Amino acid sequence: MTRMRKIAASLLAASAALLAIPPTASATPSPHGPFVRETFDRLPLGPVTAGRGWTADTSDGSLTVVPSTTGRGRELALRTEGNGRAFLVLSGLAPAGNSFWARLRVRVDRFPTAPDWAHWTLAEASGSDTPTLVRPLGGQYVPTERANFFGVGSDLGPTGDWTAWKTSAPATGGTWSCVEFHLDATDNRVTVYLDGEERSDLTVSTKEHGGAAGDFVFPRFDTLKLGWQLYQADPTPSSYEVRMDDVALSGKRVGGCAS
Repeated sequence: MTRMRKIAASLLAASAALLAIPPTASATPSPHGPFVRETFDRLPLGPVTAGRGWTADTSDGSLTVVPSTTGRGRELALRTEGNGRAFLVLSGLAPAGNSFWARLRVRVDRFPTAPDWAHWTLAEASGSDTPTLVRPLGGQYVPTERANFFGVGSDLGPTGDWTAWKTSAPATGGTWSCVEFHLDATDNRVTVYLDGEERSDLTVSTKEHGGAAGDFVFPRFDTLKLGWQLYQADPTPSSYEVRMDDVALSGKRVGGCAS
């Protein structure tokens, strides 16, 4: 009997030890934790075409891992020529409820000053079930104001090609911004946060958007592109440089942008 008690005690101790071991990075994340996180710190310096869970999409553009401008860690540097593109592509997404939050830190060296109404994109979400492209982070050069402004937009869907830029949301070159956006499928709503503050002026939804008459409806999201694309030929300046860091996607707001 004594021997049996000792065996039982040993089994209980072993079980307790196993339960105390913290989950590894490969363990299934909690429902509220980020399902994508990329800081670029573990990637080698130099040109890159893929990372952990992402690939690149470029045309007259490149992605390069470089030392951080803060002196700590690494960042992703994107460069394009003319109206080229350079994107980090997160594919195979399947967010619960077709809704998710994204956070990233981004700095655009210079925004376009020509041609008039030059249109650019920093984030684009899509799905294979419909051609609709949702652009939660982008903007446009407005010649009447001689400035660039952030705006949510879309293309190839029933509401057409549009960018709902707002003069209340100026886009300033050469400065870092911590950007968050929430894609909420319950009302096909896109909400944008800049440096921790909600910008309700940029919000679009099923009935309230900047496109043609009709409902704005999300695709079933499976891909998110983060980077830079300018669509008009022969822009000024002729090349663009973007820095990106601290990318995270989650079913809940990640935060970390408040000053």
